[in-house]
Amino acid sequence: MNSRLTIRRALVIGVAWAAILFLLLPLLVSVPVSLTPNDYLSMPDGTISMRHYAVLFEDDGWLASFAQSGVIALASATISVTLGTLCAIGLWKIASRRGETVRLVILFPLIVPPIVSALAFYRLWADWRLLDSYTGTILAHVVLTVPYVVVSVSTSLATLGLKVEQASRNLGANLYQTLRHVILPLIRPGVFSAAVFAFILSWDELVVTLFISSRHIYTLPRRMWDGMRENVDPAIAAVSTLMLVGTCAAIAVTLARRRTAGEL
Repeated sequence: MNSRLTIRRALVIGVAWAAILFLLLPLLVSVPVSLTPNDYLSMPDGTISMRHYAVLFEDDGWLASFAQSGVIALASATISVTLGTLCAIGLWKIASRRGETVRLVILFPLIVPPIVSALAFYRLWADWRLLDSYTGTILAHVVLTVPYVVVSVSTSLATLGLKVEQASRNLGANLYQTLRHVILPLIRPGVFSAAVFAFILSWDELVVTLFISSRHIYTLPRRMWDGMRENVDPAIAAVSTLMLVGTCAAIAVTLARRRTAGEL
């Protein structure tokens, strides 16, 4: 019996790793392409060059896009984590049909196709004069990332019982003290994971940004998109490699923190 379970487990793990490699291998192609000495996309032929990485830090356009993406991602992640965490805690306390309805509305952006969301944002932002502005882009990214924050924080809250809050209130703590000194420290890994994913999602967002930005907002994904349409430059592969490394590092740190906290 134990041998059968061992074989099944090994088979499941093998299939899982095969699927992961199947999904990741196309992404890893950008690594050698970014090291090509040529001015077009190609594999390095005996010579490795880092000049396309140097271009990223010497060209004012790329630096401006890096800065804009960083500012927008940081602002939207901060707002979405604050709103999403408070919303998740509120839904955790309510735990009723009305609360589940609110949760469904909040998670609605996960269901709607990105192109539909982009058209909706464009129509609404045009009426509110928020097109091609930091405010409009940040607000759109907040709407798109809040559902992920709610899901991540709700997962951490599921491990807690309402008796924890009740015990804190019985000991004389008010609502603010309970939230700050009891609930938030216990769900900190979930909040940190939500912040990381919100930042990554905002940083990588392209479809909605294409619709609501023009000349002033030129984020990194949009510059990569325009570069692929107008001039296929190996610098795009260098950017992809840096983003891939950054994303993997952020996910690894998140998993390590959750494992340390005992959630994995």
